[in-house]
Amino acid sequence: MQRLGTVTRVTGSLLVLESATDEPPQIGTMALDETLETVGRVVDVFGPVAAPYLAVTPSDSVRPASLLQQPLYWRSD
Repeated sequence: MQRLGTVTRVTGSLLVLESATDEPPQIGTMALDETLETVGRVVDVFGPVAAPYLAVTPSDSVRPASLLQQPLYWRSD
C-alpha cells in the first residue's frame, strides 16, 4: 500500500488531493482510507509535474467532507 495524498478540499462532487509523490498512480486507481475501505477512484491528475494534484470521485457511501485533511492510499500490485 502506498500513500496517494492528502485531501485538501472538496469541490462539487470531487475530492482534491495533493499527491504524495511526483509519480502518482494511473487514472482509475482505487483510493482507500486508513482502514483499507474503498472511498473513491482517481479520475484526473493535474497541476505541475513536480507536485501534481489528484481528483478523486468519492463512492456513494462516502461523505466527502468527512475526508477533508485525511490521507488516502492506493494498492500497488
